[in-house]
Parts: sequence; C-alpha cells; structure tokens
Amino acid sequence: MSKIEHEVSSGNVFADIGAAEPVDSLAKAELARRISSIIKYRHLNQTEAAELLGIDQPKVSRLLRGQLKEFSMTKLLDFMLRLDRDIEIRIKKHRSGRVPPGIEVLAL
Repeated sequence: MSKIEHEVSSGNVFADIGAAEPVDSLAKAELARRISSIIKYRHLNQTEAAELLGIDQPKVSRLLRGQLKEFSMTKLLDFMLRLDRDIEIRIKKHRSGRVPPGIEVLAL
C-alpha cells in the first residue's frame, strides 16, 4: 500500500496557498462570512442590504461571493456597525509556537 502525500495546514488557508497578506485575508473572509450570515438571518435581499450598508447592490453581490479585494478591514468593520453589531478589539500575547500570530474574528 502506498502512502498518500499530504501537507499539514498552517491553520490559515491563505498562508497555505501563498497569498500576499494571509492574516488580513483570513480575517476579512471571516468578517464577510459573519456579514453574510447576518444579512441572511434578517432575510434582507441584496438591494435592502446595499441600502443598509451604504453601498450599491453589485458590491453586496461581490461581498457575499467572497470577492473582497475592494473591501478594506475598516470597511468591513463599518458594515458590522451598520448591522447593529458592537466591535471589541482585544490584544493579547501570542501563546502558540506552532502557528504565527494572527487576527481572530469571534462572534458572541
């Protein structure tokens, strides 16, 4: 029986594929996922979401499809505020030696 070759993940898919800014990319992807969940939970269509977020409908479509190049971290955080979410930023000492320091998005 032959062994299947595999590579152990770093915990960040963007780092694993060689993205330019993997920490930011992962955090933006998680913020976009949370924004999408809130929009779905509220049963908003893209036009309603666009009005609430202060952007046009095509941008909402790109956001929901994970096309995030045009959205800064600041803009995604602004969307969370517009969706009536508080944002808490906590900085702590990195404790794991197996993965590099990063940004984690948590929802309570």
